[in-house]
Amino acid sequence: MYKLSYIAINNTDYILQEFLINLKRLGKRKIYTETIVVEHQINDLKDLIIACVSSKVRQYNSKREKNQLLSFLTPSQIQEQSETGKISFGDIANFKLADETESIETALQAYADGMFLVFLDDEEVSTLDTKIALSKDTNITFLRMTFLTGTYW
Repeated sequence: MYKLSYIAINNTDYILQEFLINLKRLGKRKIYTETIVVEHQINDLKDLIIACVSSKVRQYNSKREKNQLLSFLTPSQIQEQSETGKISFGDIANFKLADETESIETALQAYADGMFLVFLDDEEVSTLDTKIALSKDTNITFLRMTFLTGTYW
């Protein structure tokens, strides 16, 4: 899913893109779907990774900046959480904010090291500077590689 909307703030046009990404771990059946909101145009794979990391860091930090009170769970919330296998009140023990720049550098290094692969419409994107064009039907998948341990050395 890909959603594109334009907004104007102080006579300046901003492009807000909202799209779904699939997160999969090698060897696991479950595919997680996340919604990412991007404020700029994505031209290549590096832009996509930066946009995804920035969006998730903003989401992570906003949860920690809110003053949260312990709330009750509704039956629908219990049902939704039971489908993922964990029911919780959403308590946060660590209030340390994530550093966006450090997170982006870590993600780009992880891609360079082969820790995850990126597929657009079932085609692997092999380099960070590969030009990409996203549309409403583009299927974006991040595949986390799982490395086996052994005694080869």
